[in-house]
Amino acid sequence: MKRHTAKGLLILMGLVAMAMPAQAEELKSLRGSRDLAAGSEPPEINREISDDRPIPRNYVQQPPLIPHKTEGYRIDRNYNKCLSCHSWANYQQAKATKIPPTHFVGRDGKELANVSAARYFCTQCHVPQTDTRPLVENEFEPVKALK
Repeated sequence: MKRHTAKGLLILMGLVAMAMPAQAEELKSLRGSRDLAAGSEPPEINREISDDRPIPRNYVQQPPLIPHKTEGYRIDRNYNKCLSCHSWANYQQAKATKIPPTHFVGRDGKELANVSAARYFCTQCHVPQTDTRPLVENEFEPVKALK
């Protein structure tokens, strides 16, 4: 038994040793050859767009972007700052978009009196919109039939 285990370990070590150099050669950084110590500037990503110019959605069922700052918003299991403006009770007074009916449907498909737990944490799908250069170029085209 010990003899088979030793042979198996030797074969495994040889396979790992052969695979490692190939992986190391193919690994490339997204920043290219620039050195981190050289002090390259990160892209600016904190220029929020005012809520009078919402960014159009790119595909069907894309969650809308948030057209205002959300820094410091408390969203936890006991409180959701977004609901103070976007709830059905407050949206008209706040002149905000109301939460859609889809957010009041539970996992079992039944309608709920309150926002579904699966939809309660708004920032898991919605993010503030910004006016900034994309980090990665994108040539995505939505299906023409759905435009």
